[in-house]
Amino acid sequence: MKAITIKQPWATLIALGEKKFETRSWQTKYRGQIAIHAGKSVDKEACEDKEIKQALAKHGITSYKQLPSGAVLATANMIECHAITKDWCEFGVAETDKGVKIEGDEYWFGYYEEGRYAWELDNVQVLPEPVPAKGKLSLWEWDNENL
Repeated sequence: MKAITIKQPWATLIALGEKKFETRSWQTKYRGQIAIHAGKSVDKEACEDKEIKQALAKHGITSYKQLPSGAVLATANMIECHAITKDWCEFGVAETDKGVKIEGDEYWFGYYEEGRYAWELDNVQVLPEPVPAKGKLSLWEWDNENL
């Protein structure tokens, strides 16, 4: 299965269903099932951001120390890769080449500068327990035989 390594707290936000778009500087033609891997590093400053802190707290996470790292947390279906064509940062709204508007917490959970890409995910399935795995750059193959 393809996998993507994502820094915390964003990997957990995806696993919890709070984040449906993963933003990247590069596009992909890949569509299909993808494993969500939490990298080893945690952006502690981002964990103090009001919107992120509230979203995590809804699920009982009150400290960055509770975020798993170095493990696959969930699987999802990668359904589309959108190019960001407009970023109205002052309003917290971005628009894609396919006419999708991204706003609210979703906007604040990503980096939607024009020229970047929003990978749209759905059907997120949290694993019963995080599965330790070493992450990699770009898309990589995860051996999920233990599922």
